[in-house]
Order: sequence, then structure tokens, then C-alpha cells
Amino acid sequence: MSKKIAEHTPGRKIFSSKIATTIVWIVTIIWTVPTLGLLVTSFKTNENILGEAWWNSLLNPDFTFENYKGVFLGDGSASLSTGVLPYFINSIVITLPATIFPIVIATMAAYALAWIRFRGSDFLFFSIFALQVVPLQMALVPLLLLFTGGAHIGSVQIFPALGIAGDFAGIWLPHTMFALPLAIYLLHNFISGLPRDLMEAAYVDGASHFTIFRRIILPLSIPGIASIAIFQFLWVWNDLLVALTFASGTEEVAPLNSKLASLVGQYGSGYTQLSAGAFITIAIPLIVFFSLQRYFVRGLLAGSVK
Repeated sequence: MSKKIAEHTPGRKIFSSKIATTIVWIVTIIWTVPTLGLLVTSFKTNENILGEAWWNSLLNPDFTFENYKGVFLGDGSASLSTGVLPYFINSIVITLPATIFPIVIATMAAYALAWIRFRGSDFLFFSIFALQVVPLQMALVPLLLLFTGGAHIGSVQIFPALGIAGDFAGIWLPHTMFALPLAIYLLHNFISGLPRDLMEAAYVDGASHFTIFRRIILPLSIPGIASIAIFQFLWVWNDLLVALTFASGTEEVAPLNSKLASLVGQYGSGYTQLSAGAFITIAIPLIVFFSLQRYFVRGLLAGSVK
């Protein structure tokens, strides 16, 4: 049957042929070449970088680990006196909670908006969705002022000063707030499409909302949760604007990206340090993506059958 369908659908036959496979491989190689060049450059000395092209090192390898050692532990220079290891740890401390918090809140909110009907639920959902139109850059300074000074109407204080600017909590909270509208919207669409028969059967058996959420919604929503976790992790890990704004210049909570920006010399030098530090920044998101990418292709009903 599938063979007959393929014969009557020329487009499908073309895109399932060796030509499509070849095109995909060519695009993949082109996309990977800059990353390969960055990796090779990170293992070369400064003299080799200036003296030959990076692809020549593939034929005559002459690599060193001194760049990574200097970037991680410091090389005694003014820009790398302590290395990037403290900033690397700061990025992990910032990224993990800033990824977990919005996913937990968004999953519970999406379930409530999708399967618990109450007055104004549709209006609340569309209001949350509309928050995506607010530009991130417009909210940074007002939100920072709210954290540091609170909100007042005349002499009446309606929101207290939290005093969390310059702390990790002052970075987690903005990332969570900025991620919630899109996360709730995507998870709501995913959860609302789950089989209604499963919910009705659980209600008949006397299951509470918490039991349904824990034993039905979460297992079936793993592909959607994993997808949002990947995007949120990548956004927070690569973010520099939010971290610099709410870290308030505090080195103890500064992320890795802020340190990498200072590795470039006054005249654009520091190739070895910058390439090694940049590849360290790339490695963690790659590990996270390849660890969770299998959930993208998992079937929706596979969890319910299991």
C-alpha cells in the first residue's frame, strides 16, 4: 500500500531518494565547518594560528591543551588571573533553576487552563499569550527598579523592595517571568490535545487533579516539556543582557558569557583564549541537546500505551 502511495506522489519519492540524503549531508557539513574550525583553533598556539590556516592542522596536527588549562585555571594575565571556572559554575547555577522553575510553573498552569474549567479561564489564557508581545528590552530597567526600590503610589508602598539585584535569585526571577508566557502557551496546546478518554476514565475512578497531573499528564507531556527545556536552557545559557542587567556588576554572580567578552584584547587579539572559552560555552548546550533530542521523535500515545 505504501509503495503504491509513493508511486502516485512524485514529491514524496523525490524527497525520499538519495538526492535528498545527499543535500542533507552537504548542508550538515557546511553547518558544522565553523564549529570544527573553532575546535581546531582552540588547540593551537597563537603562533600557529597566525602562521597557517586551521585546516592545515588536520594534515599536520600540532595541538596543545595549554589554552584550555589557561582559560579554566588562569594564566596569570590581567584578563585571566583566575580563569573562567568560577564563571562557568555561575552559568550552571543560573541556568538550571532558570530552566526548571518556569517549566514546573508552566506545566501546572497549562494543565489548569486546559482541563480545569473556571470562569475567565479563556480570558486568562489569552492574556498570558498576549504578554509575548512585550519586548524583553523594555521590561528590563522597570523590573530592575521594581526589585531595588519597590513600587509606590504617592507615599503608599504597594510593592516592597525585594533587594535581590546582584544575587542569583535576581537573575532566576526575570528569566522565569520572561519564559512563562511562551511556555504556558506551548504546553497548553500540547496538554489540551491529550486523549480525553484518559481524563474521563481517571475522573470516574476517583482520581484527584493532582493524581491525574502526576500520573497521566506528566508522562504524556515529556516530549513537550523536553522541547521547552532545551530552548529555555539554550536561551538562558547564551543570555548576556538579562544577566548583566540584574547581576548589577557583581562578579560573584556574573555568567560565563560576561567573562568571554573580556578575553578579546584591545586590538582583537587573544584568539587562543577566546576560541577555547567559546568552545567550552558551546559544549554544554550540545550535551543537553543530544541528551534530550530523542524526545522530539517520541510518539504522543507511546506513554499512554506503556
